Amino acid sequence: MSELSDLLAAAREDYTRGGLAEEDLAPDPYAMFERWYDDARAAGLHEPNAMVVSTVGADLAPSSRIVLLKGFSGDGFVFFTNLSSRKGGDLADNPRCSLLFPWHPIERQVRVEGTATPLPRPAVADYFAVRPRGSQLGAWASDQSRVVPGREALAASYDEVERRFAGGEVPVPEDWGGYVVAPASVEFWQGRPSRMHDRLLYRRSDTGWTTSRLAP
Repeated sequence: MSELSDLLAAAREDYTRGGLAEEDLAPDPYAMFERWYDDARAAGLHEPNAMVVSTVGADLAPSSRIVLLKGFSGDGFVFFTNLSSRKGGDLADNPRCSLLFPWHPIERQVRVEGTATPLPRPAVADYFAVRPRGSQLGAWASDQSRVVPGREALAASYDEVERRFAGGEVPVPEDWGGYVVAPASVEFWQGRPSRMHDRLLYRRSDTGWTTSRLAP
């Protein structure tokens, strides 16, 4: 093996920060997520709302990218994006997706599997209105996931949009929107010594939520 392969093979850390028992669980995954999210914020994690969104399109090819969580409630987990992007196209073909919150510094993960539904346009407009103006302009300037000839083309597109909306409000682009992911399951993963991790799973049923423990 190469030197890098040797380094990777030897790279390991024992997880000793704590555990997760059945009696630690909140009645539903939303309350549990809020509890763990507060812990991640209190620990000073950089962008604890950053999550990996994984989709599968009509060609059955999986694709993952990091997106920011922008809300959650009993309806699910909310994020915003360009609807014409690869993720938007994938979700139009197959709304089932997964989310992953990789909170490595506190030796935790949260894994969500569910179905994405487009948000109503009024909800999209409300969120777009509170975005920084630069982000609003960027949503117009960038055809997300499309091939561009270079950085200069992106800068020129942004400058053109900036001139177009100079002195006025920036409206919501037609191809910009959001999704709420309603979970079918939510797993809370806590690292433990000797790779004997705690994995407690909420699964939606006809009568509410059931919980079970998974082998690490």
